[in-house]
Order: sequence, then structure tokens, then C-alpha cells
Amino acid sequence: MQMNASYTSLVALGDSFTEGMSDDLPDGSYRGWADLLAARLAARTPGFRYANLAVRGKLIQQILDEQVDLAAGMGADVITLVGGLNDALRPRCDIDLVCARLEEAAARLAPNCKQLVLMRSPARRGPVAGRMLPRMERLFSFIDELGERHGAVVVDLFGAEVLGDPRVWADDRLHLNAEGHRRVAEAVWQALGRAAESPWSDPLPPAAAQAWYARRSADLRFARVHLLPWIGRRLTGRSSGDGLKPKRPELLPFEV
Repeated sequence: MQMNASYTSLVALGDSFTEGMSDDLPDGSYRGWADLLAARLAARTPGFRYANLAVRGKLIQQILDEQVDLAAGMGADVITLVGGLNDALRPRCDIDLVCARLEEAAARLAPNCKQLVLMRSPARRGPVAGRMLPRMERLFSFIDELGERHGAVVVDLFGAEVLGDPRVWADDRLHLNAEGHRRVAEAVWQALGRAAESPWSDPLPPAAAQAWYARRSADLRFARVHLLPWIGRRLTGRSSGDGLKPKRPELLPFEV
């Protein structure tokens, strides 16, 4: 990577993580780390262009089919590719097939940009992440290999303890909140060779003890509002992203 490279455009690919859930804006839309990163690059680069092709719920095959060739044809300086964890959440996931699809995507994207960025995705610490750990370790090890083969930057978000802290996650326990997205934007900013503006991996202050009743109430609300609908979609073969279009489908100037 050219540490002092000048980047004039960014295309972001992936699922809900890159779309920006759940970094809520007042109008009900989502911002997210990719928008934050684009804004910082645009503030220093007149005419900076940005596209975000990510759509919540997408599996790696869908990202490959719907986003990769479109992104490769845009000729952006920086392309970010994050995907595979939606697949890993499914009980019948073939993690080797997920890795093969990531390989195909990286092979198409790397020759068509100045810098490809891959990530070891963050995960909220808890029983779900624990059950997925063998798959995640296989996936992240492969992403490291991809980075070496294709000259990609690999941003290790999973290894940052603070991004496992429940306080940087939204109520649905699947998506980062505004503070989590801010830290991811800073991590990618630094990985692109930019001067640090904040210590993104520093831990949060110690958390105050929470009463048993408050913890159980939060668990029940999570199950009712988020977990049961998620299970319902899995059982019926539906996705939260069905029918949705990317929020920034074209590589256009980004207004700061």
C-alpha cells in the first residue's frame, strides 16, 4: 500500500455492516462507517466520489452476483469488501464455499482499484459469537491469506476488544451503534495510511453494574423485538434486504 497515496473515490460493498445499520440518522436512514470515511476523505479531496452498494441481509453469493462486477467497473481508487458473516450465522453454512466466493470477489476487484480493503469483522462478545468462533477463525484466516495474495489491506476489527463491548452495539445485538461505526471509520482511515485522529481501539471506561431486573428486561425486549422476527425470516427464507436497493448505487461526488 502507498501510505501517502491520494484517493479520489471510494466504493463500499457488503451487507448491513457496510450499509450502516444501526447508526441512525434523524430521518430514519442509516449513516455508518463507510459514509463517515467518505466524508473525511471528501473533506480533504475536492470532487471526491463515493458509492455504497451494500444492502442488509446479503449473503456472499449475492454480493458476488449483484455488487462485485458493478464495483469493478466503476474504477474507484479504494474498494472495501466485507461479507460472509450472514452466511456464517446460518446453521448449514459451508464456510469453505464462502471463502471460495470471497476469493472470486477479491480476484475481480483487486485489479480494478488502487487499494482493496478487507476486514476481519467485529463481533459482539457473547454465546452467539462463541458458537460461531470456529467458522469465524477459518473465515478470518482466509481473509488474511486473501490480503497477501491480492495486496489488500486487512483491518482487524475482530481483534479489537473494544468492538466486542456490548456498549458499541445496537439493541438488536447484530449491528454496531453510532460509536461502533465511528471507531470502524477511524480504523479504516488509519489503515489507509492517514494520520490518526482518535485512538479507535482504546477500551471504554468501566461499565456501571446493571441490576438483574434491568438485564432480564433487556433480554426479553431483545427476544421480542429482534430475535423472534429474525428467526421468522430464517424459517420462511426471507431477508431484511428483500426488495431494497443500495443507498448510493452510483459513483458520484460526495457532499460533506
